[in-house]
Amino acid sequence: MLALPLVPVLTPAAEPGPSSPPVVTAASVTGPSAPEATRAAAVATTGARAARPVAPPSGLVVPAIGLTAGAPEQLVVGPDGTLGAPVDSGRIGWWAAGPRPGQAGPAVIVGHVDSVAGPAVFWRLRDIPVGAQIIVPRTDGKRTTFTVDRVATYPKDALPAAEVYGGTANAQLRLITCGGSFDRAVRSYTDNIVVFASVH
Repeated sequence: MLALPLVPVLTPAAEPGPSSPPVVTAASVTGPSAPEATRAAAVATTGARAARPVAPPSGLVVPAIGLTAGAPEQLVVGPDGTLGAPVDSGRIGWWAAGPRPGQAGPAVIVGHVDSVAGPAVFWRLRDIPVGAQIIVPRTDGKRTTFTVDRVATYPKDALPAAEVYGGTANAQLRLITCGGSFDRAVRSYTDNIVVFASVH
């Protein structure tokens, strides 16, 4: 995920479905305002993949906060079991081994809140209102539309991994970035902002 205090514990999956969960951390970031990711307790995703194939995401649109993002970086789990972060602070990242947006389970998209250069792709994520639409276009030309159910802020060391990353019977989406204050001593934000959305 990026350098943001965030992240997941999803179930890395070999086709056709998820297996054991990875721990997510952020890639190293040198900027004083770069977000930082936290490790979350490993939680197996129990939701099965949808029977009908769903194409990968090709972008992200959130009209309520004026966000339009292009193709996501596909994030992978490294040898140490951690998920990487987007290299470009202006791009979103998607955990490609997890559920695809529109499949059963929580698809996870992460992004930096800022960088040394200024605001990043998820700068306004904290402003997204409940009820807002999140549109995820797909590579097959179709799209999945989610509705924001709630927005929560958690201390990095108290992220409820099962609640955020646990399996679900329906298609859900999690958008995650950094929040809270920036601790310059450890070069890390104190919190994670998590947007919970689902297909209604």
